[in-house]
Amino acid sequence: MADAASRLKNLFELLLGAPLPVRVRAWDGSQAGPPGAPALVLRNRRAVRRLLFKPGELGLARAWVAGDLDIDGDLYAALDLISGLVWERGEGARSRAALLRDPEVRAALRGLVRLSGLPLPPAPPPEEVRRHRGHLHTKRTDRRAVSHHYDVGNDFYEIVLGPSMVYSCAYWESPGSTLEDAQRDKLELVCAKLALTPGQRLLDVGCGWGSMAIHAAREHGVRVVGITLSQEQAAYARKRVADEGLTDRIEIRVQDYRDVGDGPYDAISSIGMAEHVGAERYLEYAEDLYALLRPGGRLLNHQIARRPQRDESTYHVDEFIDAYVFPDGELAPLGTTVTQLERAGFEVRDVESIREHYGLTLRRWVARLEADWARAARLAGPGRARVWRLYMAACALAFERNSIGVNQVLAVRALDSGDSGMPLRARTWN
Repeated sequence: MADAASRLKNLFELLLGAPLPVRVRAWDGSQAGPPGAPALVLRNRRAVRRLLFKPGELGLARAWVAGDLDIDGDLYAALDLISGLVWERGEGARSRAALLRDPEVRAALRGLVRLSGLPLPPAPPPEEVRRHRGHLHTKRTDRRAVSHHYDVGNDFYEIVLGPSMVYSCAYWESPGSTLEDAQRDKLELVCAKLALTPGQRLLDVGCGWGSMAIHAAREHGVRVVGITLSQEQAAYARKRVADEGLTDRIEIRVQDYRDVGDGPYDAISSIGMAEHVGAERYLEYAEDLYALLRPGGRLLNHQIARRPQRDESTYHVDEFIDAYVFPDGELAPLGTTVTQLERAGFEVRDVESIREHYGLTLRRWVARLEADWARAARLAGPGRARVWRLYMAACALAFERNSIGVNQVLAVRALDSGDSGMPLRARTWN
C-alpha cells in the first residue's frame, strides 16, 4: 500500500484537476511532491477530516489554526503556490456539483474518507467567531467585532507593531527604512494633508493605541479627540497620552462614531477604520463625519479597497478573514468609497494609492512576529498567533499582486460659496 503522503498527493491532484505545486508530508513521516518545494505538513488524520467536512479555504484555515496543518519552508512561497489552486481558480474551475458527479472524484473522496479515520467532523478551533443571528453593523455587533480583533492583548500587538503601535499601512521612503520611521512618515503625511495648525480640533476615528492623536498634538499643536470601541486600546492610549504629558490636549474615548455629538471639528482622520463600517452603513458613516466637520474642514480617509467585480452582487467576504480576523468586515472598491463620500456632501480633492507600501509593512509585521514567536504564542495563545501569521502573510501577497489596495482619500466640506480652502496645487506634501 502506498504511503499516506503519496496517497494524499494523488487524491488532492484528482480533486483539484491540476498538479500539486507543493510537497506533502504526512503524519507517518512520508513525503511526496516536487523536490525543493515548500511542504504542506499534515500532522494528523484530523487535518484530512477538516478538509473533507469544510472543503476550501475555511477547512484549510481551521486545520492551520488548530495546528493540524503546517508549512515547512518559505511561508510566502507556499501561499503563492497554493493560492492559484484555492483562492484564484477562476471561472474555468468546475463547480462542486460537477466535481461530485465525476466517478473518479467520488472515488478519490472515498479514499480520503478511509485515510482520515473516523468520519466525524472536528469542532472548529476556539479562535473562530461564533455567528449570531441578527443585523450586521449595529453598535453592539460592531463593538463585539472590534473586541474580537483588537482585544487580543496589548503586549501581543507590541510584538507585532513595534514601538510605533500603528496598525495601518506605513509610508516608506525606501524599502530599507525602519518600520518606526515609515509609520512616523505616514502620520506626518496625514497631518500634512489635513493642513493641521496649532489650536485646531482633530477627531481621530478609530484611534487605536493613540499614535495619530499623540503625533498630531505633539508635532502640530492641535487638540484631539480619539475614539475607539476597544477598551484595551483606550486604556493603553490614555497611559501613553499621560506619559507624553498631553492630557490637556488629547481625550481618548470608548465611543461609536455614531455617538459623537460635540462637533464641529476642523479636521477628521479615519485611518484603517472604515473597513469595519459595512456597505449598508457607509453612507451613514460619511454623512456623520460630514456633519461633524466645520465648513472648510478636511477629512482624510485611509482605507483598504478591493478590486471591483463585474457583478457586485456576487461579492462575498473572505471566509478566513471573516471567521478569524475581522468579523463582519467588508471591503469596497475605491470608486464606491469616493461615490459615497460625495453623496454625503464631501468634495473629494485627492486620492493617493499606497498599495505597495502595505506589502512592505505586512512583511515587517510578520518578521517581528516570527522573531518573537514563543512569547507571542504565550501571550495570545498558539492558535491566535497562527491566525495573525497566516493573515498578515497572505495579505502581504494580496497587496503585492494587486488583488487588494489601500488609498488615502482627502475630502473637504466646502463653504456655501464653493470655496474649498485648498491651494491651487495641493500636492505640496510630496
